[in-house]
Amino acid sequence: MGLAILLCVFGVGVVIGAPVAFAMGIAAAAAFWYEGFPLLITFQRATAGVSVFSLLAIPFFVFAGEIMLHGGIASRLVKLASALVGHLKGGLAMVNIFSSMLFGGISGSAVADISALGSLLIPVMKERGYRPDFAVNVTVTSSIAGIVIPPSHNMIIFAVAAGGGISVSKLFLAGVIPGILMCVCLAIAAYILSIKHNYPSEPFPGWGEVGRSAADAIPGFFTAVIIVGGTLSGVFTVTESGAFGAIYAVLLTRFYYRSLSWDAFVLAVTGAVRTTAMVMILIAFASSFAYLLALYQVPAKLSDLLVSISDNPIMILLMINVILLILGMIMDMAALILICTPIFLPIAKGLGMDPTQFGIMMLINLGLGLCTPPVGTCLFVGCAVGKIKIEQALKSIWPFYIAILGALLLVTFVPQVSLWLPSLYD
Repeated sequence: MGLAILLCVFGVGVVIGAPVAFAMGIAAAAAFWYEGFPLLITFQRATAGVSVFSLLAIPFFVFAGEIMLHGGIASRLVKLASALVGHLKGGLAMVNIFSSMLFGGISGSAVADISALGSLLIPVMKERGYRPDFAVNVTVTSSIAGIVIPPSHNMIIFAVAAGGGISVSKLFLAGVIPGILMCVCLAIAAYILSIKHNYPSEPFPGWGEVGRSAADAIPGFFTAVIIVGGTLSGVFTVTESGAFGAIYAVLLTRFYYRSLSWDAFVLAVTGAVRTTAMVMILIAFASSFAYLLALYQVPAKLSDLLVSISDNPIMILLMINVILLILGMIMDMAALILICTPIFLPIAKGLGMDPTQFGIMMLINLGLGLCTPPVGTCLFVGCAVGKIKIEQALKSIWPFYIAILGALLLVTFVPQVSLWLPSLYD
């Protein structure tokens, strides 16, 4: 009965449009009350959930991404990508995807990717004869690279949700090849569609321009180098790397590029505070929610249910992926990481899957949910930037879904895709 109360109150909260964090908090309080625990327990568990040192890295990661977003880095990355791949068929689509791969490694945010690159590239693509829905779909689906390619604050959330036994450094390394693979799959889909619709290519500017564009963009990459390299080398903790990366981003955009105005700085700070507050509230109340799920033995019961349906590891992993895809359509990504990791990670480990590999699989899977209604944050933002209806985008987005699903299946069933780089780190 307590579990039924927990899930029903949470479900009602989501259905009526309450913020997911508050829905989890109210549901946890109701379940604790039913079980006879003091309601103070809800907030004690919430406080314990955010009292983790590694979570301090999240505001620094988010702030560094916001500075890059408002400090002119995106336009330099687009210029470099255009010089490198713009001459291919459907050149601006390739530029869009390649820019997302580069910018994702700096911002670590899919929404920041769409906001920065979409506002630059979608209008240009429409002017050059690309269909509006094609331009939006390329931007939206390629933005998932920001979730998988390090540094990504979602990786820190996963590490915390997994109980702290997973190395963030290994997660960073594990996301590199899957992120690139996903972008390659999307580029292939975009290339095929570009041939079908005869989209134009851009003239090759020459290697001199490529060199100049690279020289202008490379300083921005050092933000990611500081964060990831500092963590991998052991010189800094994850939190310290995030702090130094944020300081470098401010100094770079203010004094080297001279593109960070005071108004842009205020916007970056405001955006970072807002995002960090949302993430921390989610983590706090999800901790209370997850505690009750463990109390009611939900992971063990769900594991028994999946095994009763099939004892084939391939089928069980496919079922986990399907469940995550469905949940990703209706809930926020950070909340799902916090709720689903304690449930599905033990099942995956029981099947012999490495926890790091499971983490990358989950991030790609839930990233796809960001592109899928009814929640679909990235899809909503992309359609708003592109000024088209969501229905229009959904009619032609399926080739890009297939491309991401292909990358997801490779990550799920070919361990070396995500584990090869971490194995070199060992």
